[in-house]
Amino acid sequence: MNPRAVKTETAAAAERLRSTASVAGGGGGGARPVEEDLIELSSSDSDSDGEGGGGGSWKRLRVAGGGGSAGKRARVSAAGESVDVPPGFLDPLPQAVASAAPAKSVTKQFWKAGDYDGKPFGDVAPAPHSSVSGFDHVRVHPKFLHSNATSHKWALGALAELLDNSLDEVANGATYVNIDMLENNKDKTRMLLVEDDGGGMDPDKMRQCMSLGYSAKSKVASTIGQYGNGFKTSTMRLGADVLVFSRSGGQGGKRLTQSIGMLSYTFLRSTNKEDTVVPMIDYEHEQGWIRKPRSTFADWNTSLQTITTWSPYSTEAELLEQFNFIKEHGTRVVIYNLWEDDEGHLELDFDTDVHDIQLRGGNRDEKNIQMAKQFPNSKHFLTYRHSLRSYASILYLRVPSYFQMILRGKEIEHHNIVNDMMLKKEVTYKPVAPNGVPKDPNMVADVTIGFVKDAKHHVDVQGFNVYHQNRLIKPFWRVWTAAGSGGRGVIGVLEANFIEPAHDKQDFERTTLLARLEARLEMLIELDMLGHVLAKVMKQEDASSTIQDLLEQLNAARKGRKV
Repeated sequence: MNPRAVKTETAAAAERLRSTASVAGGGGGGARPVEEDLIELSSSDSDSDGEGGGGGSWKRLRVAGGGGSAGKRARVSAAGESVDVPPGFLDPLPQAVASAAPAKSVTKQFWKAGDYDGKPFGDVAPAPHSSVSGFDHVRVHPKFLHSNATSHKWALGALAELLDNSLDEVANGATYVNIDMLENNKDKTRMLLVEDDGGGMDPDKMRQCMSLGYSAKSKVASTIGQYGNGFKTSTMRLGADVLVFSRSGGQGGKRLTQSIGMLSYTFLRSTNKEDTVVPMIDYEHEQGWIRKPRSTFADWNTSLQTITTWSPYSTEAELLEQFNFIKEHGTRVVIYNLWEDDEGHLELDFDTDVHDIQLRGGNRDEKNIQMAKQFPNSKHFLTYRHSLRSYASILYLRVPSYFQMILRGKEIEHHNIVNDMMLKKEVTYKPVAPNGVPKDPNMVADVTIGFVKDAKHHVDVQGFNVYHQNRLIKPFWRVWTAAGSGGRGVIGVLEANFIEPAHDKQDFERTTLLARLEARLEMLIELDMLGHVLAKVMKQEDASSTIQDLLEQLNAARKGRKV
């Protein structure tokens, strides 16, 4: 779907904006010292709301002393304690050059975008050092945004993080997530849209979302997201810039709010920032929507000007038009300046299938695509690496019946790999300590194992689909290590909530529990294969050569492995 065209602001509205900025930023000369607000880089994952702030330990820092001279250590007050910080830590950030025309990025390829040392490039001069205006920020170098996103080697894995956030919003009333392509009206390039009708984010939660390493969900057992890093890593892996629109329903006596935040690698690089600066603007609903500055109207207007300069939307009116898609509450994420491959094509392929988003390059195998048409029970194994529709259909073990995942105008049909099996059996796995005593009675995994229905056609499908908290972490995990055709056709499904996923949710942390689970799954494959051969013998088929091959494969697999 394309954003609807909107009229630009009238001259009178523009004049009111300038007038507001003049009055709020105001005149002159007060001798009152300025207190500079910084977001505290806290490792706390508390999800409690503090008064007037962002909740938990995301409190404000203020300079404890007066102006402070250069080169001296400053003291700041946080959580009731005064601490020393290095010289220069509290120096003002560079003034934003919001009106400068956006410079073209040095590279549009993700894996080369980290070559950034903060030095000027092109004809853009370094921003002058003056007082901070209008930005909530963390003191993290912009290059960290890129290096942090490299945890996602696979672009569809990054997209799955955004789907996780929307599914988590079921607890706040979400009934759908919509993934689509939009067109940037400024330069006619393609953009990626992910939106849901969940509870939305108030201004404090929006700042927590756009900050690094914070998660209010880390203590909620039913949610998938837990590290507080997924939104930043996933959006920056898919494109250089992201714009977030969110409207909150105003529960608990709070007023309705709507916020806009921009995390832009292009803006940070082009203005030579050495800190991650995140412009945000907020609105509150009284009799109508009014601007809600957190400091001054001058700061608010600076953030607005920066967003309209560096985003796909040129005016405040165009920005506000996006909330027409959200209705009462929800969140709309627009990722733009999407990354390209070495040949100058977008990594995300919107053309091959108008109802899908696919990947080009090494993840795509044309032979597998043709085989998937011939063998439907093996389709997901053959296509999930390059097709978002295929991957998203098996991404969750369970999806509420009232929740829809819509991809480019067509609903994604949920699929359970168990339905692709024949000769199924169910096994319960309980990890035990070396002394044979169960570690925890709640540490249980119900494993369904069987042969894929297409096995008789010798399709090379095998592996376990391992889920954690309903989310697929390892698709078709090949635990069978023997050479040859051993294990081919054997597939399984299990949910293992007792092993920790890695931060990119594409693997598990290498722990003793994981090693024991892997050994157990290998044994299950061996037993399943043996049972299959014995079934042939019972039918009086000529299985002598098959049994000999099987025994050789079992011995090869056991070499160097402790069962």
